Amino acid sequence: MLEILSLIRQDGDPEWCRSVPNWDRGPWLETLLGYRRARGNARPRIISSHLPLPMFPRAFFRSKAKV
Repeated sequence: MLEILSLIRQDGDPEWCRSVPNWDRGPWLETLLGYRRARGNARPRIISSHLPLPMFPRAFFRSKAKV
């Protein structure tokens, strides 16, 4: 899924996927390092997570984020 979203974000250009590691393109929300990295990424952001839905931050549900 991360590869597909990365390609969509870059209009199909695979160079970004080849040159930027997965953990930089779609950092994990549940780790402090991943959270900080995600906040620093350009918008629209790609964020990965294995959290169950009830554990997501409340602000997430009030945002315009796509899931």
